[in-house]
Amino acid sequence: MPSISEPVVDEVDLGTAPTRLEPGTTNAIGRMLGLLGDEWTLLILQRALRGTTRYGQFLDELAISNAVLTSRLATMEREGVLRRVVYQDRPVRAEYVLTPRGRGLWPVTIAIWDWERQWVPGHAQTLPAMRHALCGQDFAPDLTCRVCRGAVPSSTVHAEWGPSGSWERSVPDSATRRRSDARADRSSAGLFPETMSIFGNRWSSALIGASLRGLTRFGDFVDALGAPPALVADRLRAFCDIGVLEARGRRGPGRVGRAEYHLTAKGHAFYPVVAVAIDWAQHWYAAEEGPALVQQHVPCEAPLGVALACDQCSADLHGSDIEIVPRSARRGAR
Repeated sequence: MPSISEPVVDEVDLGTAPTRLEPGTTNAIGRMLGLLGDEWTLLILQRALRGTTRYGQFLDELAISNAVLTSRLATMEREGVLRRVVYQDRPVRAEYVLTPRGRGLWPVTIAIWDWERQWVPGHAQTLPAMRHALCGQDFAPDLTCRVCRGAVPSSTVHAEWGPSGSWERSVPDSATRRRSDARADRSSAGLFPETMSIFGNRWSSALIGASLRGLTRFGDFVDALGAPPALVADRLRAFCDIGVLEARGRRGPGRVGRAEYHLTAKGHAFYPVVAVAIDWAQHWYAAEEGPALVQQHVPCEAPLGVALACDQCSADLHGSDIEIVPRSARRGAR
């Protein structure tokens, strides 16, 4: 069964050392959202973590156009997530191999997988299982504190902006394009449509982050994110449609701004995806002023650092110890 991590290769510096951010520029969260807030990038990352390395393989598995694939691979190489390795000179052929920075994104894909299994109807039966090689059990990941090893629901975290943090600096510089090829929606290589509704667009990602920070009013979302009101209204409706937010108060034609939008249990359950993504971002993008977000795990009063643990044996999870179990090989419902 395939592992979700890649063997170590001789990486370039960009893949092994944090990117230094200039003062006043887009911060670590914004850089992360600019990279991961794109459907095709997440799809390519998913396949790369499962062992895909060659251009033709990505084309076949993702039903992606040459232009889009070339663009996304170039971006991922520029951001230090992938390294282009030439394996044939005539004609020139290359592989795209994950760097340590890229392999460090495996918790994001695992957190997405778990949320989909738990909260999207039918996915618990259709998605492949994940097996922890150390204990031999099919598992679900638990978000834990690296210091006290306790659970980390969003309600136990106190967060405030750090020296490089603000809503303005946490939104990527440019909009990302959305996956529009209908063939990709039918591809088994794809991630998941509800996750894409939340995390596959920079404004959606920013809005879920704002919700987790406690924003509920339409005007506050518009002011904080600096997004066009029509776009915010569209995203709020989409989040309500999939059950991530619920509107309280007056809502209807022309009244989107009069309701308050509160996270549901399903919305709060998306927090591990956000937490591991921010943890990765603040490790790999270092601002001279200091971190974008300062977080504390309230129960132990320690600065928050997160890890994923196996819910069966409580051991920390590592990408090399996680196996993808085809549906035909599953041991039955847990």
